[in-house]
Amino acid sequence: MKDFNFKKWNNILGWSVFTIAVVVYGLTIEPTVSFWDAGEYILTSSKLQVGHPPGAPLFQMFGAFFSMFALEPSQIGAIMNMMSGVASAFTILFMFWTITLLLVKLTKYNEDKNTSKAYAILGSALVGSLAFTFTDSFWFNAVETEVYAMATLIMAVLFYLGLRWEQDMNEPRGNRWLILIAFVIGLSFGVHFMGLLTIPAIGLLYYFKNYKTITVKNFIIANIASAAILLFIFKLLLPSTLKLFGYLEVFFVNSIGLPFNSGTIITGLMVIALFYFGLNYTRKKGMKHTNTLVLCLMFIFIGFSSWMMLPIRANAQVVINENNPSDARELLAYYNLEQYPETHLFYGPFFTEVYSGADKDEPFIDDKKNYERDDEAGKYVIINDWEKSKQNYNHEHASVLPRMWSSEHAENYMMFTGLIDFKVDPSLQTRAYNEALNAGLTEEQSAQYALGEKQQFDQLVNEFRRSVANGEVDYNGYNQFLKRYGQQYLIIEKPTFMDNIMYMFQYQFGYMYWRYFMWNFTGRQDDIQGRYTHKNGNWISGINLIDSMHLGVSQDNLPTDVLDNKARNTYYFLPLLLGLAGFFS
Repeated sequence: MKDFNFKKWNNILGWSVFTIAVVVYGLTIEPTVSFWDAGEYILTSSKLQVGHPPGAPLFQMFGAFFSMFALEPSQIGAIMNMMSGVASAFTILFMFWTITLLLVKLTKYNEDKNTSKAYAILGSALVGSLAFTFTDSFWFNAVETEVYAMATLIMAVLFYLGLRWEQDMNEPRGNRWLILIAFVIGLSFGVHFMGLLTIPAIGLLYYFKNYKTITVKNFIIANIASAAILLFIFKLLLPSTLKLFGYLEVFFVNSIGLPFNSGTIITGLMVIALFYFGLNYTRKKGMKHTNTLVLCLMFIFIGFSSWMMLPIRANAQVVINENNPSDARELLAYYNLEQYPETHLFYGPFFTEVYSGADKDEPFIDDKKNYERDDEAGKYVIINDWEKSKQNYNHEHASVLPRMWSSEHAENYMMFTGLIDFKVDPSLQTRAYNEALNAGLTEEQSAQYALGEKQQFDQLVNEFRRSVANGEVDYNGYNQFLKRYGQQYLIIEKPTFMDNIMYMFQYQFGYMYWRYFMWNFTGRQDDIQGRYTHKNGNWISGINLIDSMHLGVSQDNLPTDVLDNKARNTYYFLPLLLGLAGFFS
């Protein structure tokens, strides 16, 4: 049995699971359009137009290619949905090969070439990849025109390439895989940023390959270093480059007097020259690792160059031209999602700052300068009043890791924190007194007016508290009361740090991650939007005892509209148990 050709069967079975996946997804694709971003992607891709930030230019270019195969306009939606099916099938292919690579290493197959091991490896990869083919979330993304199918493909390719790099890392030309990884990372910006999430995993592959002694200290350092590389690429390298392009564009046009876009062209030539010099210098000096680093950075930029489509098409004045990213500055704003509300990852305000008003020490801060072309003057001009024009958030309502930050969802947050506590501002009577004096009343009249205002508001608050205690005020009513009176009359308590952390674990991790995870490995209740109740959108297993405990209601004698929901799946924990058995065996 030593004649068993593992490589041959690895390829045959890999392409077999690809074929199964592409047929399944082809038979189940959406016939036209799904009711969300898919319609926009179909339209902007087929005509190479500019969609919503942060854009997906590479995805759109693939979409334009696929749409050419439509025999008539009514088929474009289905053809582009099929693009996601093909991308998802390739994901399954690379998943199969990833599993075989991992198992060959874990079982040390290359040392003994045991045929039984080969069967076990290929069989395990077959089961794992086909199981993933039919998982709820992945199949859902595979049949509609959304970026997540192609983004998942990029993640699969990146991790596969990471394993190939780990395999050849110490070979003379092993770093060619690293350079290819850098190129695919650059490409991922043209689809969806989630592809970057593979970087920490690839960093750990390097760590486990080169560090034979694993300690808590060096493991933590490895994780921090991997995360730092991700943040460097995502938050520093590319945004700083776009910022440089924008700054020099304005400089060369406004200060030197050159035509529009000249600064962008000059900066592009400078970047090319910098890479040319860097590669030549490091090669001549024999600086192998530095040369590889420069090559990796260069290939990230080459991959990122798909973003050139956005200003090119924006300047073509296409019909759909969201945010008009026609120059480097506008492209940076497009990349940074500046049209959306500002979010704070590590430190920032809670949602309660909307009740408390601006910061007392620095109520307003500088906004970003907004440049636009003035064709008559031949310059870029600032069109906004940017100095001290942006309301600063109230730092008294800030915290580390602000998970409950959106004022639009205050009612939902209070479902977790309980009703936000408040008290009447002690300075209310004094402020009313001063207002009356300024209005021309005597001191005695002002004192009576201030006392009346204080008593009237105290009565209002007491009546409101009684209504709350009697259950007559819902979360919306409570929120509206705080919005109406908070900034002028009340001192609002912010959520505690423990409330914040509990929300993160209970809702963000528990409901928004764990629930999705369990849909795929234990089962799904239905396809109706979940509202954090037992009725819809939860995970189930099919085991009534467990499901009753999990949902808090009996699962006996369910109505037919629940049992016959086509999205209802019950796996009895079998995929989860199978995965755990493989993980720990």
